[in-house]
Amino acid sequence: MKILMLSIFAPHFFNWTEQLKDSGHEVYWLDVYDSNTKVERIDFVNQIVGWRYRWDYPGRYFLKKNASKLTDIINRLNERDFGRVLERKIIEIKPDVIHSFVIYLGGEKGLPVIEKFPNLKWIVSTWGSDLYYYRNKKTYLDGIQRVLHKADYLFTDCKRDHKIALENGFRGKWLGAFPGGGGFSFSKIDPLMVPIAERRLILIKGYQGLHGKCIEVLKALEELKDLLGHYKIVVFGNGEEVEAYIQNSKLKAWLNLKLLGKISHQGVLELMGKAKIYIGNSTSDGMPNTLLEAIVMGAFPVQSNPGGVTAEFIEDGFNGSLIEDAEDIYKIRRTIIKTISGEIDIFKGISYNLQEIKPRLERELIRQKVIEQYQLIGDQIIQV
Repeated sequence: MKILMLSIFAPHFFNWTEQLKDSGHEVYWLDVYDSNTKVERIDFVNQIVGWRYRWDYPGRYFLKKNASKLTDIINRLNERDFGRVLERKIIEIKPDVIHSFVIYLGGEKGLPVIEKFPNLKWIVSTWGSDLYYYRNKKTYLDGIQRVLHKADYLFTDCKRDHKIALENGFRGKWLGAFPGGGGFSFSKIDPLMVPIAERRLILIKGYQGLHGKCIEVLKALEELKDLLGHYKIVVFGNGEEVEAYIQNSKLKAWLNLKLLGKISHQGVLELMGKAKIYIGNSTSDGMPNTLLEAIVMGAFPVQSNPGGVTAEFIEDGFNGSLIEDAEDIYKIRRTIIKTISGEIDIFKGISYNLQEIKPRLERELIRQKVIEQYQLIGDQIIQV
């Protein structure tokens, strides 16, 4: 089967696409915004990059930075139209199916062209807040509904988003809920795990912004100094806003608190393998990747639950703790106290996660299930 994928340049996409290596499918990728960079890790894919500009003239980046109006004029002549490029590639490749990743970045952008090919099957994958947050924004809702109405197949990263898709016009076949980047290679991550009994680290995701609410967690911690004295507390992925907050709060004097800022994915996994407790807090998300990483690395998760998505894996007070209101500092503090005070048997919860949930997230297992879904599509196309 020929598969033409439409996606932005994103690690999630590369992780997902790696699952199709040696699957027998002929895979193409049109980089929607054209990073002009080929990706070695998916070298089995026919990568359509470098399509955007007719001429990559000297000084283009200097002009973009220093003469934006002149750049706009030049770009009108120099930039190729994505829709025309996509249409030409569909005619040239003759794919059996198009697979778009993220509704409003890879789906809606390709929709006008895909509608010109009524017999061409279309898969859409949703990630993160793709549906949960943006379906409440009028500027996005119309596009979301048009994409869902047209899509023949749908992958989501949680069951919640299948329900939201049905509520917004999807009438195709749901292919299941799978981690957005595929599963985990245990042979690579297990050596990073410290024995649970030796762990004294609380790990906090430091995102603050549109959805991320790390500062609310830090505010909840401020009154718990005595309770947290024997823990090492590490915040990762934080920006200047979180750093500024700490500099102007009681936390500045905490010797056991450390900010790491941006770190690699490998660095996150290493920290998860040392953490006793992981805390992630946001007002909107799909199935959080860091939640899954905490589960497979043996860290007890304390995680926000927008739209009930985290509850698909976590039973509150058993194998994790749910933050039901990401902006209610009092309730977050109470959840943290409940987690670390002995009220919850953390070791029992971690044991359950490692024995019952982790095996379901093994990369080869996920890969085989994903390939089965592509094969199902191929079989249906042949029958037609």
